[in-house]
Amino acid sequence: MRSNWSRRQSWMGYLFIGPNMLGVTIFFILPALFSLYLVFTDYQFTNPDVNFIGFDNFTRLFNDEVFYISLQKTAIYLASVPLSIGLAFVVAVILNKSVYWKGLLRAMYFMPYITSGIAIAFVWMLLFQPKHGPINGVLRSLGIDNPPGWLSTIETSMFAIDIIWIWFLLGYNMIIYLAALQEISTELLEAAKIDGARYWQTIRNIVWPLVSPTTFLLLITGLIMTMKTFGIIQAITQGGPGNSTTILSLFVYKTAFRYYEMGYASAISWVLFAIILIITLLQWFGQKRWVHY
Repeated sequence: MRSNWSRRQSWMGYLFIGPNMLGVTIFFILPALFSLYLVFTDYQFTNPDVNFIGFDNFTRLFNDEVFYISLQKTAIYLASVPLSIGLAFVVAVILNKSVYWKGLLRAMYFMPYITSGIAIAFVWMLLFQPKHGPINGVLRSLGIDNPPGWLSTIETSMFAIDIIWIWFLLGYNMIIYLAALQEISTELLEAAKIDGARYWQTIRNIVWPLVSPTTFLLLITGLIMTMKTFGIIQAITQGGPGNSTTILSLFVYKTAFRYYEMGYASAISWVLFAIILIITLLQWFGQKRWVHY
């Protein structure tokens, strides 16, 4: 009797997850397997002839100057994630206390995360406009005669993208930190205060270690999302000027849908997957040293 009930429950579970697994299989697993096949071909979207070329796509990739440029730009882009996490923690600590308009401020910080990427791109293009943008206008009023060109120059464009991404991630990271901060026992904080601990000593030695699992979650998900994203960069700079904002995901997109080299783009995408996997594994094993559960 128990066995029959267990089997019915199992089938019910399969029915619930079936639609989702069907979507994952059709839109993720099968395309991934097909792209793995394309890695070893010279398939081009405009050419019906497909030839098996072995590892030639990888040989070409590791001799491609744009690949190494995109690796460098991706590393700079990834640096925005820990910066955003650190800033979000500070903002969350402030908003977790009794401040005026706390609810409104939380909503304002979170709003960019749910805003259209095209709208974000348009606003920041106006803000970073070299001659008439408000950011450079403020810098000139402060006495800086030659403010940065931001998105218009090779030297500063990637750092401008980093600023936008930090701003974009800030609200989400802050909301997650707020949830973690509200789970900390007030008795523990009061005990630290009675023992003479100063405010920032409490934050550094008690609060920060207690929210380390949240930090780990935000770090691992933030880095993966940053590695995969390309929409905001595509909308703002299209990888330019030159290749100064071409990260790996955008390199894949341009190779596949601008130059129609699907085999070569598949090779780049699998290298991107390998990099994401390595970063994730390093974080997963490294977290044993600093994450406190």
